[in-house]
Amino acid sequence: MKNIRLTALSVALLAAFGAPGAMAQSNEELLKELKALRARVEELEKKVAAQPAKPAAAAEPKWGMTPEQVQDFNRIAVKTEAIEDSLESQGYKGLKVTGFIEPVFIYNQRQDRAGFQFLNQQSDGYAYDTSFMGSATIDFLKETDGGTLWHLTLTPNRGVGAGIDGMSIVQEASVSVPLGSLQTRLIAGQIPDWSGYEYQQPTLNPFTTHNLLYDFTLPFGYTGVGLDLKDGKWWVRTAIANVNAPIRQAHEKSPVWAFRVDYAKGEFNGWGFASLVGKSPNFNFEQKNTMAYLAEVDGYFIRGDWTLQGQLSLGKQKEGAITPDANGNWRDSQWVGLSGLAGYMFTPRLQGLVRADYIKNDKNGGGLYTYNGYYDPDNGSYNDSRNGIGPDPAGDLNRGANRYAISLGLKYAFDKATTVKLEYRLDGADRAVFEDVTDGTFKKNNSLIGASMVVAF
Repeated sequence: MKNIRLTALSVALLAAFGAPGAMAQSNEELLKELKALRARVEELEKKVAAQPAKPAAAAEPKWGMTPEQVQDFNRIAVKTEAIEDSLESQGYKGLKVTGFIEPVFIYNQRQDRAGFQFLNQQSDGYAYDTSFMGSATIDFLKETDGGTLWHLTLTPNRGVGAGIDGMSIVQEASVSVPLGSLQTRLIAGQIPDWSGYEYQQPTLNPFTTHNLLYDFTLPFGYTGVGLDLKDGKWWVRTAIANVNAPIRQAHEKSPVWAFRVDYAKGEFNGWGFASLVGKSPNFNFEQKNTMAYLAEVDGYFIRGDWTLQGQLSLGKQKEGAITPDANGNWRDSQWVGLSGLAGYMFTPRLQGLVRADYIKNDKNGGGLYTYNGYYDPDNGSYNDSRNGIGPDPAGDLNRGANRYAISLGLKYAFDKATTVKLEYRLDGADRAVFEDVTDGTFKKNNSLIGASMVVAF
């Protein structure tokens, strides 16, 4: 504004005195020019006043820390770097440790027993009322900077190792090495079987017991080397390995080929296929494995409150039948099985469950995968009278029992770490193959009640 006024005054002075011709003007003419100039100045002043005033410059924010805060920050940075260096030097970087325990209560009608079972040995053999239940597991998973995975799972008495030899505490001991890509890996070591829709771990199995197909038609695990491949929705695993054995014995030289492919069709459903071809343990012989062929397909649908799972399995093992022919020669065992599970979430914590299993196993007196060797008339043994596998001792010894099982259960999540399960299970057969130990008679069915508490971290 001051500049405008000074400019106008300068113009007026120049008009009055600056030019020689101006002195000759009359006072009247000069007054007119000054009035016009003043009107112009007033017009300019109005335009300037109409323009919005510029806001005052905002105060610049002042950032920084006090000398004491700088010292604290530097101290924290040094400690953090020291912790990271210590974790790396001691091998803790990339290490994840998890685990669980599962105390179990079982009532078995025909076995006339009821009580808790936990960490019991497999000295009395593998049975559906003991299976892998009552376990405690600690799991170590280590990933290196290069992407190699080192996996060790210890499960005393109730894991894959115990199922194989009755003594080992090793559930899994494996390595997974990337071959140019994290999606293509070389795997080696002892690896639990990957067949079927049901998992061994009680943290993943909604029931306390396992289905019939899981217990009696599938391997425990593999010891060998293989590949793990992932591509989008596809996941393929394959291995050349010993099956159910950490070492080959005398006269044993042939491994098995195990294979599994999974396809996640969408967010809610998918399917899998698994197979095994090769020589497997055969309890009809002390030092002889025989050829076995296994195949199964399974699928799942999980959406909202509903969970649906199913599995179809078939298999055959050379000279694996329970009953020999008239000349004393062992015949082949053969079976086909079906299992289905349905679950519904009544509340976010409470799930209702039903599972139904069936195995057709009547050929040659019965016999399932590596599950034979009970026929010994001299000792009065014709079948597996605890699990209900084999012929009716009082009937046709050449015809095995077709087995079924129906389970009803509830699973309740007490909190994020604790799950409680309750199950009623009815096992049955079309032959009297379950021994009632109270009087030595054989029945066509058996009732079991199971309860368990799984606490994981």
